[in-house]
Amino acid sequence: MSRGGQRAGVTDDQDDASLDRFHEAVERAGRPVLTTDEIARRLDQSRDETEPWLADLEREGGVVSRDVSQDPTVWYPAEWTEYADRERFVVFPNRRQIVVDRPAQFTRAQLSQFARLVDTNGDRGYVYEMADSDIWQAPYDDVEGLLGTVRDVLPQRYPDLEEWIAEQWKRAHQFTLRTHEDGYTVLEAATENLMGNVARQKLDDHHLRAPISDTESWVAEEATAEVKRILYEAGYPVQDERDLESGDPLELSLTLDLREYQHDWVQRFMESKSGVLVGPPGSGKTVAAMGILERVGGETLILVPSRELVRQWRDEILAHTTLDESQVGEYHGGKKDVRPVTIATYQTAGMDRHRHLFDSREWGLIVYDEVQHVPSDVYRRSANLQTRHRLGLSASPVREDDLQEEIFTLIGPPIGTDWDSLFDEGFVAEPRVEIRYVPWTDEESRNEYVGSEGHERRQIAASNPAKIDETRRILTRHPEQKALVFVDYLDQGRDLSAALDVPFISGDTPHHERERLFQQFRDGSLRTLVVSRVGDEGIDLPDASLAVVASGLGGSRRQGTQRAGRTMRPAGRALMYVLATQGAREEEFARRQMRYLAGKGVQVQERTVEEPDEDSEDGEDGEDDADDRTDDDSHVD
Repeated sequence: MSRGGQRAGVTDDQDDASLDRFHEAVERAGRPVLTTDEIARRLDQSRDETEPWLADLEREGGVVSRDVSQDPTVWYPAEWTEYADRERFVVFPNRRQIVVDRPAQFTRAQLSQFARLVDTNGDRGYVYEMADSDIWQAPYDDVEGLLGTVRDVLPQRYPDLEEWIAEQWKRAHQFTLRTHEDGYTVLEAATENLMGNVARQKLDDHHLRAPISDTESWVAEEATAEVKRILYEAGYPVQDERDLESGDPLELSLTLDLREYQHDWVQRFMESKSGVLVGPPGSGKTVAAMGILERVGGETLILVPSRELVRQWRDEILAHTTLDESQVGEYHGGKKDVRPVTIATYQTAGMDRHRHLFDSREWGLIVYDEVQHVPSDVYRRSANLQTRHRLGLSASPVREDDLQEEIFTLIGPPIGTDWDSLFDEGFVAEPRVEIRYVPWTDEESRNEYVGSEGHERRQIAASNPAKIDETRRILTRHPEQKALVFVDYLDQGRDLSAALDVPFISGDTPHHERERLFQQFRDGSLRTLVVSRVGDEGIDLPDASLAVVASGLGGSRRQGTQRAGRTMRPAGRALMYVLATQGAREEEFARRQMRYLAGKGVQVQERTVEEPDEDSEDGEDGEDDADDRTDDDSHVD
């Protein structure tokens, strides 16, 4: 039998062998959709040989091609089109990677228990990876429960993968912190060998006061957080089962209803008594934290990075719980009231002259807002405050110094929801993100950039005057949307403020003036603000629907997420434009900032801005006179 125009003199066996070579390229690449160049490279042949061969395979019905942009064309097995509405799994057990096409929401929820979503095309393809820390932090009482979920969700058994999972689970249960009957803290190892060759080799007299037995050591009370961090870095997360104080009881009720996923967050936290809520901005982490406050029912310390956040937390607690003003205190440079619920800045709580006030009180719950700050030296001291319940909150617990694992060590494991499911259900508006590469205004500006270096070079690219025209163009195309324009340099902020005739808010803006402008923005009397880094976190702007990033902090993924988060709210269409100077290293920084969002399911487009055409319109669909780029063409350090 011939298949769709089989060539004369070519047998079915030859066709099958040819298709097998395509599948060989797919297997080598580790993904089912490949460009022509990728296929040629995987099969060690030229593009000139590959193109006609692929065209023959497509005529024969073995593969399908799609033009995903001007270039390149991508190819994938034809049988995929026959199951367009079904889930399909490709599992790479040696790489501990799972690729799922069109996963159901239940499937995504199950996968999130033991794997991390690292990439998605925003439509139907999801890539998950399993790291040792994902298994260490999996929310199960025993390894059989974890393996049961793995077997339920994957299409078949993978013995080698299951063996690795079991090994990691065992590794995560080798050391335990517990409270001795005399009140001091004990580190217990599963074996004498682990205590002697791991714990006592990695830890010194500052950490361990004295041996108790071959498998037990007395831990210095002030060093417990450091003991956990050091052993975690050695590949042995510590189970913390100490009898920590619950704090004096505090009666309160939440006066609003939690969403289903927020109930799940609260339940998962109460089971482990520690953890970091990780969700997109606008998903209600603060509300879930108040739900946890209600369940814990003990006196609570809330640590935040700024005074603005102190006031916001106080307002939220008074608005949505039965607590009154006499029960909620502020502790920072302006006020120092310790109450049953106390909201303090990290810096103040970490100062030696104030710490004794927090150390001496038996807190039932400590909340670390914007927890990505904790590994910084100035904030880490506050993480040593010990309580039975430790809760972190963050939209992006990633750090450019790669210390995010320390967050989970000091506070607790991540607790989160697949961002895509929140987008799908309409709880959070998925932002449409577009990186726009802006040309230099003239050759003189470009030459100034080329002749500079270091910080000066970055600032010249960031402050490219062409960004002012492009910002004005974007704002003109979206006149009904309330917009935030972000900058990292004060001079650029002032220039944009003057050109657009809108206020500029920076760290130099007095607090009363800052709050007045924010209120005008909230009530709609002011529709555009230029904001420096003070707008990256800790400012409540719930209905900003358009963000323009005129300059960013290097390649900071956290900053990119925070700024996108200013548009990620339950209603409305969210838009974000990131401006980068064409031909400058700023291009790489922009891609790096957005890569974290892309991995969370947010669609990120890239365009090169041409000289504006007075007659052209790009509308809200973004189809303007610009050249598409794809992530395949980008290189990120």
